[in-house]
Amino acid sequence: MATFEKPSARPWPRRALIVLGASALAACGLLAGSRLLPDDGDLASAYQFTVVERGDIEDVVTATGTLQPRDYVDVGAQVSGQLQKIHVKVGSEVKAGDLLAEIDPTVYLSKVDASRAQLRNQRAQLKEREAQLALAQIQYRRQKALMAEDATTVESLQTTEASLKSAQASLEALRAQIEQTESSLRGDAANLQYARVLSPMDGTVVSISARQGQTLNTNQQAPTILRIADLTTMTVQTQVSEADISRLSSGMKVYFTTLGNQNKRWYGTLDQIEPTPTTTNNVVLYNALFDVPNPDGRLMTNMTAQVFFIAAEARDVLQIPMGALQQASRPPRGAAGGDRPRGTGGERPRGGERPRDGARPQRPPRTDIAAGDASTGDAAATPRLRRATVKVLEANGKVGERTVEIGVTNRIHAQVISGLEEGEKVASGLASHAQQIAQPNNPNMRRAGMPPRL
Repeated sequence: MATFEKPSARPWPRRALIVLGASALAACGLLAGSRLLPDDGDLASAYQFTVVERGDIEDVVTATGTLQPRDYVDVGAQVSGQLQKIHVKVGSEVKAGDLLAEIDPTVYLSKVDASRAQLRNQRAQLKEREAQLALAQIQYRRQKALMAEDATTVESLQTTEASLKSAQASLEALRAQIEQTESSLRGDAANLQYARVLSPMDGTVVSISARQGQTLNTNQQAPTILRIADLTTMTVQTQVSEADISRLSSGMKVYFTTLGNQNKRWYGTLDQIEPTPTTTNNVVLYNALFDVPNPDGRLMTNMTAQVFFIAAEARDVLQIPMGALQQASRPPRGAAGGDRPRGTGGERPRGGERPRDGARPQRPPRTDIAAGDASTGDAAATPRLRRATVKVLEANGKVGERTVEIGVTNRIHAQVISGLEEGEKVASGLASHAQQIAQPNNPNMRRAGMPPRL
């Protein structure tokens, strides 16, 4: 009798196992994604937040400059000769009239002595000529009296008259010679005085270019002996590129730091922008000059200065990081500086078409904030009102978008005119786990409303 065995269960098809495994992996991926990527209603864990706080904001133009004394003079030699003695050294404080150096005065002293001797001789001749003139006048009066009585001849009267005029002319000529000699004597005495080089101003000896014993020749050029500068007021000569020079204006506030003390600020006011540029390595640079007091003498000649021209500033205002600004947005309808005109009936023209009247929509006028407004602080320049969108952590823990008005900005912070309160938190960047998965082609990140990396 034949026996029948019960057929065994058929094994699972391999394809079914693969499908089940893929489904399990997909479920795990969705679970992990739901934990990493929050839903649309709660994005708080995806962001880094910064507290809105008060502070100072400066929008500055930076440049590099050098320090020079505002008032200085190059003291040179006015006469030729050997430089016998230099009475000062670099760093010496001098007053106007102090003796700085001496040039050999032998030649000039001899000229003065000769001029004085000649002057004495001429003055002695003057006395002689005056006596001759007095005698000629007596003889002329005598001859004139005799002529009145017909006791002399006309010829004798004419001779005495000519002698009188000759004596007068000779006396005038001698007096002119004396004046010339006196003038030469004054010149020789001045040259003798120039052999003693005196300080023309109060200041500090900042350099000495001549050496003791050197022969100075003033016939070809005026040789410079030393330089005196008034270091109580320094001038900062700053080179500003042509890209930034349009942002500068005379009277704007400026400060600078030095390489040796970057924590110390020296403040001033821009005095002058030289119209003629200089070109260095194909870069066009303009000189901007301003003065700064230096009562303690800590600023020295040729120091390098890192200069900051304050184009705009706001003191004690609400500020947020620039990374918190997401995008510019338009003002709502009906507000000052509203949206562009729309088509007929208030609808936007479709397909980018213009309104039926053919007129191009006009941009709204820009709204400015008056300088010195209480909400903006002490602004150095009138800030331009702009609008931007930020993500704010609300009281319920949700992340929402809010439109804010922005005033003064720099590369780090932005001034908040309105739209935020002090102490609120704004998103300034993505959290670390969100940054790892924030890729441009990730649809989940776009679906969650996350912004691109800042």
